Amino acid sequence: MTPVTGYIDGIGLIGPGLSDWLSGRAILALPASYQYQKAVLPVPATLPPAERRRCGPIVKLSLAVGYQAAAAAGLDVSVLPTVFSASGGDGGNCHEICAMLASSDRQISPTRFHNSVHNAAAGYWSIATGAMAPSSVLCAYDGSFGAGLLEALVQAVIDQVATLLIAGDSTYPEPLRTTRPIADEFGVGLVLAPQSSEKTLAKITVRQTSDPADLLEVPLLEQLRATIPAARSLPLLRAIANRETARVVIDYLDNCRLAIEVVPCR
Repeated sequence: MTPVTGYIDGIGLIGPGLSDWLSGRAILALPASYQYQKAVLPVPATLPPAERRRCGPIVKLSLAVGYQAAAAAGLDVSVLPTVFSASGGDGGNCHEICAMLASSDRQISPTRFHNSVHNAAAGYWSIATGAMAPSSVLCAYDGSFGAGLLEALVQAVIDQVATLLIAGDSTYPEPLRTTRPIADEFGVGLVLAPQSSEKTLAKITVRQTSDPADLLEVPLLEQLRATIPAARSLPLLRAIANRETARVVIDYLDNCRLAIEVVPCR
C-alpha cells in the first residue's frame, strides 16, 4: 500500500465518560484521570419530530459526533462528503426483528426494518443536514474504524475536498450481547482534509504494517479500545491530544494493521 497523507481539521467524540473532543482531549492527555460513566447521547434536534422519535442510538451517536467535528473544522455539513463506518447496525432493532421472526407473528414493522439496515445513519444524516454530497457506508467488523479512516482519507486526497468520517458502534441486548459484547456506545468524527489550514490539528500519514496494535496504559481505556471497534481510534486520538509527533498502530485486518505517523500542527 502506498502511504497516504492528509490533515485532521476537526474531531468529534462521544463515549463512556467522554462527552466531546474538548473533554476527551483533556482526559487522553492525562489518562489517569479517566472515570467510566455510561455514554450520554444528545437528542438529535436537527431531525424532524417523527424521525427523532424513531431513530436509535447509532443514529443519535453518528449525528452528534459528525456535527461536533464539522463545527470544529468550521465547515458546512450540508456540502460535506461523508464516510460512515460501523461494525454493525442498530443492535436494538436487530434484536427486535429477530424476536419477531422467532414469534408466531412475523409481521416486521417497516420502521424497524429501515432502522436496522447498515446505512440508516447515513440516511438520517441527509435528512438532518439536507446534505446532497456523496456518502459512503462501510463495515469491516473489528477493523471498521481503520477501514473508514482509509476510505475517507483516500477520498479527501483524490477528490481534493475535505471529507467527514463518522465511525460509531452501539450495544446489543441479550442474547446478541453474549455473541457481540460491545460494552457501550462510542463514536468519533474526523474531518480529513487534503491540505493544511488554520484549523488543522495534525498531519497524518497512513500505511499498512504487520506491527501489533498499540495498547493503552490505563486499564479502563484499554478495555474500551479492545471491546468497541470505533474505540480503536483511541491511540490516534491520544497522540493528537498530547500534541506529540508519534507513530501509532491501530487494528485493521487480521493479517495487517495501520501505522499512522502523527505530526501536530497546533
